[in-house]
Amino acid sequence: MLKNFRLLSVSLFVLVLIALAGCSEESGADSGDDGESSSDVAQELTYATTSDVVGLSPIDTNDSVSSAMIEQVYETLFVRDPETMEIKPHLAESYENPDDLTWVIHLKEDVTFHDGTPFNAEAVKYTFDEFKSEERAAPRASLLEPVESIEVQDEYTVVLKTKEPYGPLLAALSHTNASIVSPEADKAGDLNQNPVGTGPFVFDEWVQGDSVSLSANEDYWQGAPELESVTMKVVPEYSTAVSMLQTGEVQFIDAIPTEQLPRLESMENVEIQQKEGTPVYYLGFNMNKEPFNDINFRKAVSYAVDREAYVSQLNGLGVKNNSIIGPKVFGYNEEAKDAGYSYDPEKAKSLIEENGFEGQEITLLAANRDMYMKMAEIVQAQLTEAGLDVSIETMEWGTFLDTTSEGNFEMTFLGWSNSTADGSELLYPNLHSDNIGSSNRMAYENAEFDQLVNESRVTVDQDVRKEKLHEANMMAIEDGVWVPMHHGIVTAAFDQSVEGLQLDPTGQWSLYNVSRK
Repeated sequence: MLKNFRLLSVSLFVLVLIALAGCSEESGADSGDDGESSSDVAQELTYATTSDVVGLSPIDTNDSVSSAMIEQVYETLFVRDPETMEIKPHLAESYENPDDLTWVIHLKEDVTFHDGTPFNAEAVKYTFDEFKSEERAAPRASLLEPVESIEVQDEYTVVLKTKEPYGPLLAALSHTNASIVSPEADKAGDLNQNPVGTGPFVFDEWVQGDSVSLSANEDYWQGAPELESVTMKVVPEYSTAVSMLQTGEVQFIDAIPTEQLPRLESMENVEIQQKEGTPVYYLGFNMNKEPFNDINFRKAVSYAVDREAYVSQLNGLGVKNNSIIGPKVFGYNEEAKDAGYSYDPEKAKSLIEENGFEGQEITLLAANRDMYMKMAEIVQAQLTEAGLDVSIETMEWGTFLDTTSEGNFEMTFLGWSNSTADGSELLYPNLHSDNIGSSNRMAYENAEFDQLVNESRVTVDQDVRKEKLHEANMMAIEDGVWVPMHHGIVTAAFDQSVEGLQLDPTGQWSLYNVSRK
């Protein structure tokens, strides 16, 4: 049941239009009587997620749950259009390239952070310097690794110089983790606990393990959002979140598990949005440990996993594709679709027997999310059938991220949302040897692969970039680095009272244009 609070006033003109349109619609438990108009619906929205945020600083985090809240509070210089996937200026007004190594970025004026301090070139320089700082060790520092210097030309012009031509720079600058932070707030305290950005919503409170609360930024430079308050509610069991959506206790959930889709489709007060997306989900090997660093072991596992059977259970919420770079990501080539090691249980058993892997004890580490648990259970059964001794260990999301980052696992399931939708920014952070010990959790090291990825990044010729990415992709597939379980269909389910919600193919979303009717 919604709490009473003072609503924003609306213009007489809008009221007349609503009255003429007879605009009144029930929305589950959040509906009033049949005569209730849209102006009587509280502009509150509660989003449910199964995991808590790790933190609320774009510099210091790198997980999807944190990014969802960061997206509402902070903003980037550039954004990707969710329909065309083209990159366009946001906090930036425009940019120019005097040469292949120089990016002159002109910023919007009269934008302020939530703490009242000005957004300007100094703020951009401060953010990016912190992002690149070795001492700070930002998890996604690789986004700006090619940037050699950040200089303030004038109050609203910042100049980035790269070591070499860097083709994916605008894609990197559109990534949530490249959001601009208030220098004063960052210097004064911990942005993970008290985030301060320029976005449409202002941080109110984080009750760890329970919720994050935001309120409308009344001074937002594009105009205040219609939603007055947003709450992210931690609901560990997805089925419980679905029940809460049905009763109206929450109005929005995303990343729908396959088993919950039929239930959601049966609810009259719920709408579902699905879109082919950029995420990839995979089974990975810790190559710092034996036998996971043995190509024959990785081949055996790849042959043993029946991905077709797995994807068929996803009710259309996943696509089978052997490629690491997915169809919606820059650098994809259809040749990679059937490359690598497809399901062949006899080959799997032969490799296991020939290499003395029979009875090998393996622990599959899985985060406590329904999707990863489903993967783990299916793979456990298939690898056991092939002759391996497999157990499953589960962890809470934040602990899981720390554990895998530290290399304390054997095999695990992970996903990459591809928030830049650029193949270089998939392969470089996850599989390039520069990032072993940070985002390259599998500790994959291959000098030839590294060179191809480097070449995909140091040219602004997009055709050359595609060629190099395809070569690198095929090499990683042949090395059995990952077993791509599926490429994602991004999903959301929301109360019919929610209007204006639009999913990006990356799975991201903004609540700025959302309202309750």
